[in-house]
Amino acid sequence: MPVDTETSSPSFPLERAEAYRRRGLWTGETLGEALHQAARSHPGRTALVTGEGRLTHGELDERVEAFGAGLLARTSLRTGDRVMFQLGNELETVVAYYGCIRAGIVPVCTLPQHGEREIGQLAEHTGARGHIVQADFRNRDLTELGHRLQREIDVLDTLIVTRGAAPASEHSYDEILDAGGEPRAREELAAVAIDPDGLVVLQLSGGTTGLPKVAPRRHEEYVYNSRIWAEALEMTEDSVLLHPLPIMHNAGTAAALQPAHLVGAVCVVAPDAEPGRLLELIAAERVTVFPVVPPVVAIRMLEHERAPHADLTSLRRFALGGQRPSVDLIERLDRELGIRALQMFGMAEGMFLYTPPDAPEQARLTTVGTPISAADEVRVLAPGGEEEVPDGEIGELVCRGPYTINGYFRAARHNASAFTSDGFYRTGDLVTRHVLDGRPYYAIDGRIKDVINRGAEKIHAEEVEELLVRHPDVGNAAVVAMPDPVLGERVCVCVVVAEGAEPPTVASLGRYLLEQGLAKFKLPERVEVLDAFPLTNVGKVSKKDLRADVEEKIEKENLAS
Repeated sequence: MPVDTETSSPSFPLERAEAYRRRGLWTGETLGEALHQAARSHPGRTALVTGEGRLTHGELDERVEAFGAGLLARTSLRTGDRVMFQLGNELETVVAYYGCIRAGIVPVCTLPQHGEREIGQLAEHTGARGHIVQADFRNRDLTELGHRLQREIDVLDTLIVTRGAAPASEHSYDEILDAGGEPRAREELAAVAIDPDGLVVLQLSGGTTGLPKVAPRRHEEYVYNSRIWAEALEMTEDSVLLHPLPIMHNAGTAAALQPAHLVGAVCVVAPDAEPGRLLELIAAERVTVFPVVPPVVAIRMLEHERAPHADLTSLRRFALGGQRPSVDLIERLDRELGIRALQMFGMAEGMFLYTPPDAPEQARLTTVGTPISAADEVRVLAPGGEEEVPDGEIGELVCRGPYTINGYFRAARHNASAFTSDGFYRTGDLVTRHVLDGRPYYAIDGRIKDVINRGAEKIHAEEVEELLVRHPDVGNAAVVAMPDPVLGERVCVCVVVAEGAEPPTVASLGRYLLEQGLAKFKLPERVEVLDAFPLTNVGKVSKKDLRADVEEKIEKENLAS
């Protein structure tokens, strides 16, 4: 597996890269070039709608160019540097993201909800020099967080503040934008040379467990990923796409912003997934495409008081993703809202599966679909091995293709076990392949990895456990998923109390984990105190038994109520 020595980021094998170019899948464009050309083809059409207003493709492209030029003119950041993003769903976020890409500066995608520990680990792991934060993000002081991290991490030397005043010696979004209007700054930007095979963005894979897992995305493959997804959704310049989830996430960039803008369409970025607002936006903006809708969002839309009267007639594509929806939910969407829901499955590492509109009903109801590209390669292997299992049997989903990574960023040891000997990515997801009308469709049956999927947010149990065992009242801790009808899964902490200590509570453990810098969405929502943990036959904690015990208790509680 070839390695880019500068970033320790495995690149595509030469023979596969050449094959993708011969087939016209990779076009030699950088993402910035592709977006610029699309904007020039549709300058007067609306490109972006946010809470702050709307921009045409031409207006968005002008601001993007100004921000990219301003970064090079006003800061010490240079092409190839990495920049941490902690921004919400705002107009400035889109401009800053595209502006970095235009300048060859690599965004490191995080969530504004991430804590100091997570952001600090990620900054050190990626070698990020810059940090862009949103001053008015809800009730978090991200500007102060940025200052603390600058003091603690030597390489992190540039802080940029959006939607608020920047402290002395730091930079504001408006200052960067203004600096980029100067002719000399534009000349410097125009002289930037960016390798189409180079890094375009670093996406965080699900969460962090000690060493963060970061998916390195490259210009040519990321352009193709966005274009083939737009093609699968049958998007055109007349499409209006709605995205209410965090925009600085692979679902926000590769599945929403970029596909819409590359075809000259509109991307409506909602500030959040409040169901009443979503129903209003669909009607007001005549939304046609709503991709990657977590089942929890769909359920809340169904149950909202405005749902029976909402005008949803403009919707053409509504794709459920993020976690496995129930057949009942899909049928209710059709019956109560007139929405014919399709399913999809995507990952920061690349591969997208999707149930196309012409899929058999069985596939639409019970599978996440089929690969979106004819060049995608998918196998179902015996977990941990390289032998394929027959159709209809459960195995591990492994994949490779023109937009699936060939290794995590600076993670050679992990890459050795995360990929097969011939370069297929081991997803850790258990699937069953069903062949219907001669076409393969894949049903998700669970995960090998110890990950909790809470409303499409991935929480690695090991990360939370690592912090919990440091608590003075905790002798041992195991984090498991517990079922939830709305979010799919929630976090349950099983603890063995330290000798002489008081049993911890949900509230006390939550306060402790927040103090350790953990994100709020990873906090426990149930605590089970045990005398000892059940063990497997090799002496490890049996999480299977812990999960079964919690599920049984929840079932009894539900019956009693």
